[in-house]
Amino acid sequence: MSSRRMTIATGSLLTASFSAVMIFSFSAGADDEGPMSGKGGKAVDKAPAGVELTTLLPEKIKVDNSSQETAITATVKNGGTKDSGEIRLLVVGFDGLSVKGVEGCAEIAEKDLPEGSNSGFACAIDNLAAGKSKSYAVDATFDLKKEGKICLPVQDAAGKKTFWQQGPVPFGANNPSPNAPATPLLLGTDNSPVTPGSDKAGGNKSGGKELPKTGPADRILPLGAFGAALISAGAAGLWWTQRRPQRSES
Repeated sequence: MSSRRMTIATGSLLTASFSAVMIFSFSAGADDEGPMSGKGGKAVDKAPAGVELTTLLPEKIKVDNSSQETAITATVKNGGTKDSGEIRLLVVGFDGLSVKGVEGCAEIAEKDLPEGSNSGFACAIDNLAAGKSKSYAVDATFDLKKEGKICLPVQDAAGKKTFWQQGPVPFGANNPSPNAPATPLLLGTDNSPVTPGSDKAGGNKSGGKELPKTGPADRILPLGAFGAALISAGAAGLWWTQRRPQRSES
């Protein structure tokens, strides 16, 4: 009996230890991105009564310095009192940030990408209940020699109205660490590319045309009411139109 009890106790102890390790590992992985933020987000077209759509991005991501790979969580939330009905979330990359895949979403054809972007995916959502949110795992690469931005517009199913748009908002580091295994980047920070003889005062370091930055005093590039993006059943054109910014959320 004593031997049996010892065996049971040992098994329970190993199970508890294994569970603790699993919980710790998951928590550590989940904490890598840090808290989520709606920085750079603005309401554009008026949402249906009782529907309040916003998006969230991690305040911090890490880029592998050898592979340039990074993982980003994109979240859309309905903070209103009524269900959203059919909507869609777009995940679009600019400059040094390229979106390689979004779980459960369809890639936007190159000809339908917003002007100035290099990649994008459209995520169809049948309905987002009041008070609920939905998160997507985004696989991306980040060329640390360039600045990089991401944009999350939330539209109606037909793409005729954009209820909310976060970005294009930058991820970046003021002091990149090219010799470290990974470089941490912060949301809302312009990247300072590591290039020989680079001059921070020398204009756009990525070589392309400079895009408007998000913020209370800046203009945004929302998806216009007359444009339509890639739909899961087919695609129409997608254009960016300029509007006067509304007050941004922090």
